[in-house]
Amino acid sequence: MDVAGWVWAATLVGLTGLLIADLVIIGRRPHEPSLRESALWVTFYVGLAVLFGLGVWFFAGGEQAGNYAAGWLTEYSLSVDNLFIFVVIMSRFAVPRQYQQKILLIGIVLALIMRGAFIAAGAALIREFVWVFYIFGAFLLYTAARLMTQGELDAGDYKENVLIKWSRKILPISRGYDQARLVTRSDAGRFIFTPLAIVMIAIGTTDLIFALDSIPAIFGLTTEPYLVFTVNVFALMGLRQLYFLLGGLLNRLAYLSIGLAIVLGFIGVKLILEALHSNNVPFINEGAVVPWAPEISIEWSLAVIAGTLLVTTVASLIRTRRRRGSQASAPAPRPTPHPTPAGSPPED
Repeated sequence: MDVAGWVWAATLVGLTGLLIADLVIIGRRPHEPSLRESALWVTFYVGLAVLFGLGVWFFAGGEQAGNYAAGWLTEYSLSVDNLFIFVVIMSRFAVPRQYQQKILLIGIVLALIMRGAFIAAGAALIREFVWVFYIFGAFLLYTAARLMTQGELDAGDYKENVLIKWSRKILPISRGYDQARLVTRSDAGRFIFTPLAIVMIAIGTTDLIFALDSIPAIFGLTTEPYLVFTVNVFALMGLRQLYFLLGGLLNRLAYLSIGLAIVLGFIGVKLILEALHSNNVPFINEGAVVPWAPEISIEWSLAVIAGTLLVTTVASLIRTRRRRGSQASAPAPRPTPHPTPAGSPPED
């Protein structure tokens, strides 16, 4: 897929304009968006992603459009999984709802910057060293195993990393929040950081960890830098509004981590198989390619990814409905009778 320089430039200008518009909206009126507002924005961003995919199909053909669709589904699902961690962080630091939009937006910008750097580095590595696919594949298999066993998260599960603990020790931090400001003045007139600064560090380090997971996943589906970049951008666009739209629904997606584990494990195997087809590692098949390794088409990839995510989502919602039904049908606890004081007549 040969992408002209002007197409890259136009894409970057358009996506940057969307981010600036988001920043202006948040800066003008920090608030907790309503369900209607969040739904409209999420629909808008998902619609943009779908339109872009249709453009890829029209200009680059069905194969590249399939790569884009599989990549977007995977990265969008991973972004939804990010929201679980964001909810935990916001709860852990008791961030007021009306200020969470700013934190989320800055976190998304940080994620875009880090993913852009990882995409550039990953593309350069793949061009020079085909064996890096083995590393990417093994890392995805490890990530899949970790997701399969980690279970559900809540605020009590969150552990502060070394950078957060270090920041708490060296940075002067105010006791409470000062609206959506990262810096405020103390009673003595000195500039000090608000707890939002620590929240930003927590979000930023979380973005870094998720970038390490998501970039190998997308390179397992396509190595075209333009598609890798745009898939990641469209997967992050609208994540802020999706956070408020889903709300308590996140807790109902109990099997999402299992679904993502299956998807990442599948892509990890796909990466290793592709590495075998281009093998030049001396201790594997004496440095020759492995022609008997099966190839996984993009049609199969798309079917496995979409089918897995659909099944796990439906299973999660069924589980939630059954759990609510069992709770509703459970008998109410019997009230404990109050003892009658000695000498008092019994109650009628």
